[in-house]
Amino acid sequence: MSEDLTEQEKMLEKIVMTRLVRLSATIYGIVFGLLLGVGILIATLWLVVRGGPVVGPNLALLGQFFIGYTVTYWGSVIGFVYGFVTGFLIGFSIATIYNWIVDRRATDHR
Repeated sequence: MSEDLTEQEKMLEKIVMTRLVRLSATIYGIVFGLLLGVGILIATLWLVVRGGPVVGPNLALLGQFFIGYTVTYWGSVIGFVYGFVTGFLIGFSIATIYNWIVDRRATDHR
């Protein structure tokens, strides 16, 4: 009888640990999205405020990927939106793949 109890405790521990290690894909997506979006926003605004004859030629290359993005005030908002969407997709994908791996490892050990 005590062996059954320890076996049940082990199963419960595995279930709890599997649930604790899982990541929220939505939260990860939002966090990554905000980080990338705010990063692009701040970088663009920094270059616009700094000014000069040629404003941010390297950052302007993002316009090749993000349609409508320019190194301007309005472009910083567009860059934030594109950055948020891109970051969300990256963060969501990372958390989903991580959760899939954790689930696979949990089922392999049973």
